[in-house]
Parts: sequence; structure tokens; C-alpha cells
Amino acid sequence: MSTTYDFVGIGLGPYNLGLACLTEPLDELNGVFLESKPDFEWHSGMFLDGAHLQTPFMSDLVTLADPTSPYSFLNYLKESGRLYSFYIRENFYPLRTEYNDYCRWAAAKLTSVRFNETVETVEYDEAEEVYVVRTVDGVFRGRRLVLGTGTPPYIPESCRDLGGDFLHNSRYMEHKAALQAKESITLVGSGQSAAEIYYDLLSEIDVHGYRLDWVTRSPRFFPLEYTKLTLEMTSPEYIDYFHALPEDTRYRLETEQKGLFKGIDSELINAIFDLLYQKNLTGPVPTRLLTNSGLQSASYDSESGTYRLDLRHEEQGRDFTLTTEGLVLATGYRYQPPAFLEPIRDRLRWDAHGRFDVARNYSVDTTGNGVFLQNAGTHTHSITSPDLGMGPYRNSWIVRELLGREVYPIEKAIAFQEFGAPEVSL
Repeated sequence: MSTTYDFVGIGLGPYNLGLACLTEPLDELNGVFLESKPDFEWHSGMFLDGAHLQTPFMSDLVTLADPTSPYSFLNYLKESGRLYSFYIRENFYPLRTEYNDYCRWAAAKLTSVRFNETVETVEYDEAEEVYVVRTVDGVFRGRRLVLGTGTPPYIPESCRDLGGDFLHNSRYMEHKAALQAKESITLVGSGQSAAEIYYDLLSEIDVHGYRLDWVTRSPRFFPLEYTKLTLEMTSPEYIDYFHALPEDTRYRLETEQKGLFKGIDSELINAIFDLLYQKNLTGPVPTRLLTNSGLQSASYDSESGTYRLDLRHEEQGRDFTLTTEGLVLATGYRYQPPAFLEPIRDRLRWDAHGRFDVARNYSVDTTGNGVFLQNAGTHTHSITSPDLGMGPYRNSWIVRELLGREVYPIEKAIAFQEFGAPEVSL
């Protein structure tokens, strides 16, 4: 008879890895984490020189739940012999490659992690009251599940089955050299990833001689809103407020709040302008920044090796086309429920929009305590869902649900402001 675990974690991004770190010291919890990749990897296609997190080092895997944890970023720096260098650097924001290396360091210390385990199906054994997780190479049984499969790259419908060698920004570094060999490159999208790629390609435009266009539907290049009262929206009080709103209101706010977690670092916006200014000193640079321009359709001509993009200026209502050899889609990521969950679909809760109905305690199953979801909950938990700093908070909740007691103290109130109407008139 195979081992029955207290829980099975599926997927090993930063959030489930953080849960693995927080549960590793707990003798009363026996969990296992399954990851299809051979090792930890986090957005390696975007390891551009100098690219850093948009959250400070305290938003690591564990610190905001347990500052004494041996799996903290500071302990990683100490063991790596770089703690003083980080201190002298006087920059709270770890490099993206550094954060990935930190996560690999933490994963290597854990006994509960299983790499090269691709989940094929998840079933429920009614008699034993356990979930049966079948992988390519084995079977894992768990009383509960924690889903951490992440959000896959999103390709707009107009670009699916397009042909050619276009790429999503998640594969940028792998294909950068081939991209720069083309005569023209067009970047579609907005947000931090698009800005980082544009800056990178603009930096070397005179070396390779390509034309570079950046197309975005947004009316402008929105900076990430990072003021302190806005950051209070990553708080227990705001989650309580947002989660209690009517579903349609939450969905409307989800769309309106994208700039709060998908904007561009303001320093990068300024750096792009400064670089444009510098490069234009000796004459016009072959680059255009096209705002308000939504992609309507796309086609690929295999003979000429070019893409035709049909665009519409949203404010003017005018249609125009753009032809390019290279095409990069910085179109973000969208959660899709994994196909392996289909056998237990009737045990999961769904909202009127066909997405997971995520409870306040992060459960998505009909019992309210059996299947938990990492990330993918902006429609129920707002901007706290993808925020790295809120990962330890969510994991503290999940640990409490798994054990029935609070191991890691969970903050109940941290905000100065009030998000809802007062209970009594003032």
C-alpha cells in the first residue's frame, strides 16, 4: 500500500515552494510536492541583465510568515557568501536571476519535493476519502490537494496557429539572437515584461540595424502604482472587503485594477525615455511606440517570412496595418484549470463565469477544506493573489486549514485605511 500523505501539492512555483518550506519543519504534517520539470525554474526566458523583482527581498518564500525560517532570502545570501555585498548594494529588490537561484537553493534543501513528476489525472477514492494523483511514473495519495500549477503564457486568439517563429515573451532570452538577426521586430503588449524587452532591444538597435516597434492597446505606458496607501490593498482587511463583494463587482474591479500589479516600474519608463533621447542625438532611430492600438487579426506569409498585423486605434477608430519579420507577444499569463482535474470536476466549486469559486480560506472544493488554490484568484482575492509578498500569508492560512491550528501567526489587521462603509454613521 502506497503512503497516504496529508496533502499533495501539484506544481512548484514560488507559492507551493514557499508552502513546502513552511511545512518542512512540521512533524505533524506529511506532504509531497510534484513538479513536472527536472528542477526549479521561474521565468527563465526573462532573465535580462539587471532585471529585478518589483517586490523587496522580504517578499521571499517564508519571511513574512516566519522571519526565523532557515529558508529565508537572507539566509540564502549568508550561505552564498553574499550577505555583506547585498547590504552594501543598498537595494531592496533582488535580481530576477538571483531570486530564481534562491528558490533552487531552497528546493534543494527540502525532502518533500519530487521533480520529473508529470501529473496525468487526479481522482477521488470515496471509500478511503483520499485524492489519488497519478503521474507518468507513479501514484500519490493525499487527503488534500494544493494546486500550484501557475498561469501559462497567454496567446491572443488572433495569433493562435499563426505559423512562423513568433514567440511569447516567456521565451525571449532563448530566441533573442535569432530575433535580432531580422530586419524588423514588433513587440505587442504592455506591462513590465514588454518594457524590459523593448529597452533591451532598443539598447542594441544600432548594433544590429533592425526596425523596432512597440504596440500596445493601452492609452499610455502605465507605471506600476506603488504608493504606500495603495500597497495597503495587499492587506488582510482588503482581502476581506474584496472577497465579500458581489461577484459581478469583483469581476469589474479585477479589470480596473490591472494597473496595480501589471504596470511598468516608473524607473524603467524613465530609462526608456532617456535611452530614446540619447540614441536620437545623432539622428532619428528606427523605432515607434504605438499606443491605443489593439491587435484585431494577424497573418503570416511564409514566402516573405513576414507577419501582417491588422490594428485598430481605439480612440480614433482608425484601422491600419503593420508588417514585421519578428514578432514578440508580451501578452501576459492566464490561468487555465489543468485538464488532470476533470475526473474531480464535480467536487470543485465554480462561479457564474466558469472560474474557480475561491473561498476566503483559499479552498475551491465543495467541502471547503480539501483542495486549495495558489494564485489564480484575482477575481476573488484581488491583487493579493499574484503578489509574492502575500504568498507567505496565504500559506499561513493553508497550513492552518491543514492542521486545524495556527502555526504561523496570521495578521488580521494592518491597514490604516478602511475599505468599506463604516458599520455605524459617524
